[in-house]
Amino acid sequence: MKILALEFSSSRRSVAVLESGARAASGEGLREPGRGAMQILGCAAEAGAGGSKAFEMITAALSAAGLEREQVECLAVGLGPGSYTGIRVAIAIAQGWELASGLRLAGVSSVECMAAQLADEGFEGRAHVIVDAQRREFYLATFAFASGGFREVRPLGLASEAEVRALHEAGEVLAGPEVERWFSGARRLDPQAGMIARLAGSRLEFTAGERLEPIYLRATSYVKAPPPRFGSASDGPVKDGG
Repeated sequence: MKILALEFSSSRRSVAVLESGARAASGEGLREPGRGAMQILGCAAEAGAGGSKAFEMITAALSAAGLEREQVECLAVGLGPGSYTGIRVAIAIAQGWELASGLRLAGVSSVECMAAQLADEGFEGRAHVIVDAQRREFYLATFAFASGGFREVRPLGLASEAEVRALHEAGEVLAGPEVERWFSGARRLDPQAGMIARLAGSRLEFTAGERLEPIYLRATSYVKAPPPRFGSASDGPVKDGG
């Protein structure tokens, strides 16, 4: 299966093309126990707070892989949490592509993606993956790592800055996008499209485009606008009879 993955949830955005199955087995891809062969065929990345060049990255990754857009069989998306705009751009591309071609879609947690990257690097012990949630809060999930694998010991949730700072001061390992901005010595870790593709390829769990939603833990809130005021001094004179 040829998988195109988009990971736009941090300021280091990336696109990757992965192939699993027979052709990948003949290459130099990663073979994972019980998951068959997987090979990254092409990647593209950009960094910065500006607007994403999403389609330029997609074109570059497909070109590196020697594939045309019509050959993509699955599009995998990093669902965050993270950049409000970036995640929604990736989802919109996936939904539009599905409507145009009927390809399969998969959504993957960007936090789980980062945990898988730590495990892939051989990290051992416990680490807290954190993502800025604004309002002096962080998205936080805790994982235990051993023998190249990992398990979740604290599910993803919101944590106050004070709570995360207490973990940092206690010597706990913190990792996440731009984490060094708040906690000196913490590990910068951005989710990568290549791992999004690997996780999607190992699970083969697909979803319809309309069911792809960003991971967002806060309850939606809004402030109702006051009713318009008519006939005030600032509005000018009121005329009778229209």
